Amino acid sequence: MGWVEAVVLGLVQGLTEFLPISSSAHLRVVGSVFGWDDPGAAFTAITQIGTELAVLLYFRHDIWSIIRTWVLSLKDKELRAEPDARMGWLIIIGSVPIVVLGLLFQDAIETTFRDLRIIAIALVVFSLVLYFADRIGSKQRTLTDLTVKHGILYGLAQAAALVPGVSRSGGTITMGLFLGYSRAAAARYSFLLAIPAVLGSGFFQAYEAFTGGTAGGRIEWGPTVVATVIAFGVGLAVIAWLLRYLERGTFTPFVVYRVVLGLLLLAAVGAGLLTP
Repeated sequence: MGWVEAVVLGLVQGLTEFLPISSSAHLRVVGSVFGWDDPGAAFTAITQIGTELAVLLYFRHDIWSIIRTWVLSLKDKELRAEPDARMGWLIIIGSVPIVVLGLLFQDAIETTFRDLRIIAIALVVFSLVLYFADRIGSKQRTLTDLTVKHGILYGLAQAAALVPGVSRSGGTITMGLFLGYSRAAAARYSFLLAIPAVLGSGFFQAYEAFTGGTAGGRIEWGPTVVATVIAFGVGLAVIAWLLRYLERGTFTPFVVYRVVLGLLLLAAVGAGLLTP
């Protein structure tokens, strides 16, 4: 991987990680369009550490309050009813599905699921699911309404994003809309829920790369670090913009974009312009 490639992919990662359009799909597609080798699932997971650090910085006060209250609640029973203590448990519960499924399907995630045809179909199909959820969801619930059942359902939706093209934020936001949460509340919980999964996956893939256990090629550490740093800076700006946008905006522009991209991708593969 060259330095120019690292800069471009870092920008792509930062721009797309928090939007419901699938960052892993975009990294795969952009590489194919420019004739670059597939950056691989390991590169994607490691650069996501950068965008997740942006989440830690942006929500630092919320995250500190959640961690502090959750830890104290382990000894103080009176704190267990506090919203931050409950949120700590719900993030843990919601993270279980993606951890289990990620380990079970690790080989497929790094190889089979990165087929451009699968990515294109996922982009189109899940865009329609998102559109339907945005239309019928009541958007009345806030994060104080989260339950264990909802946490598990959010977690299952997040796990669907193991397939590039689904989108981690798109999957969890879609589930939130189906459950009646507001757009902003669904997005906020999506960001918080992703922290353990993304950081865990990123550091696991980094360990695998160091020990030579990564499928799909060797990691070029210099360019990968540069891409991760760029993804952090761009991702921080995107978080702030998206949360402001969702106060009034809908997901329709993202739905249209996903459908167009998916259809163009299928056409390009069918015409032999891109190798799946």
